[in-house]
Amino acid sequence: MTAGYIVTGIDTGVGKTVFAAGLAGHLGARYWKPVQAGLAEETDSEVVRRLAGRRAQVLPETYRLATPCSPHEAARIEGETIVAERLVLPSGEGPLVVEGAGGVLVPLSDTLLTADRFASWGLPAVVVARTTLGTINHTLLTLEALKAREITIAGVVFSGDENIASETAITRFGAVPHLGRLPHLVPLDAETLAAAFVSHIRTELLG
Repeated sequence: MTAGYIVTGIDTGVGKTVFAAGLAGHLGARYWKPVQAGLAEETDSEVVRRLAGRRAQVLPETYRLATPCSPHEAARIEGETIVAERLVLPSGEGPLVVEGAGGVLVPLSDTLLTADRFASWGLPAVVVARTTLGTINHTLLTLEALKAREITIAGVVFSGDENIASETAITRFGAVPHLGRLPHLVPLDAETLAAAFVSHIRTELLG
């Protein structure tokens, strides 16, 4: 089994955290959100703790920033500097699921992009993509950015209603595996997510 995965997406709010929770629960993994920007509402780590069930262990964030914006700007506003040397993979037993902030080219500082830190970790990436209009372009650009940094891409997971044309175009032009699609879940809780993960995600490709 792989040592873990990076979960990233084509944008903010595409379903990364829900997928990361499902993956962490499925693998019995540790979950780590290196940088959290925005603390007023439920944080991503809190969402994963609620949705992953007892099989996942949620690790503390390295940076917790109150301002809900790009991490580099949130850090500037709060008098903080995000430095690469602090963003090292946490040690421990078992697989690790790492969730990035926003998309792959989100700045962490004036000199560091999220994808550059991904490249240093050596973990394969799962890209979470919407199925709505614009997803083909945004997802293919995300894949290009990862490939340019020689980051292994485990595949693409889609979030939302089925869109066969877009899903097929992305996996064909991107030359990456289709890992499945998580539909909208009502209610969304640990039980419904675990069931949907097994039913809709190609778990055999993820260990």
